[in-house]
Amino acid sequence: MLRRYIVMFMTGIFLANNAFAGVTDDVKKTVDEVVRIVADKNLKQHEQERRQALKKAISVIFDYSEMAKRSLGKHWNQRSPAERKQFADLFASLLENSYAGKIEFYNNEKIDYLKETVDGNYAEVKSKVITRKRDEFSLDYRLLKENGKWMVYDVVIEGVSLVSNYRTQFNKIITTNGYNELVKKLQTKTDELKAL
Repeated sequence: MLRRYIVMFMTGIFLANNAFAGVTDDVKKTVDEVVRIVADKNLKQHEQERRQALKKAISVIFDYSEMAKRSLGKHWNQRSPAERKQFADLFASLLENSYAGKIEFYNNEKIDYLKETVDGNYAEVKSKVITRKRDEFSLDYRLLKENGKWMVYDVVIEGVSLVSNYRTQFNKIITTNGYNELVKKLQTKTDELKAL
């Protein structure tokens, strides 16, 4: 189930076809760059180079540190600055490697942007994914404005928050086996994804 959400999440991030002004336009800039990379015939012959280009493009609009903080939830405040940095780096690596690998599943899905809401430094862009089989899924982006730039800190797919989903999983691991076990699991998963 989570794998299906991840594929829909990546499809929605990278394959937009409508442009709004403001926040959605910021998302579209990244979308255009990722689509260019995916379509580049030369990069298809160089997997490592292509993966690095995709990671770089994705990181332009994703605030991995904020996502990591929110995913760790109440446990974030208990971590030292060094632990926070380590966790944020592991979390970013996990997302980058996991999601960059999913982009190859692009299958001409269509994205319709429905509504953009801005409330101070927070914004939400509501959209829907329409598959080739005409199935529809809601896909909403939550963004935070930092230093004058809108950055994604959460994605909600069919009502399920990516950050909340991770927070539930992480909390369960920490409560059951401790924080060090979570770090070990994230490191193992990251190593596995890098090896793919």
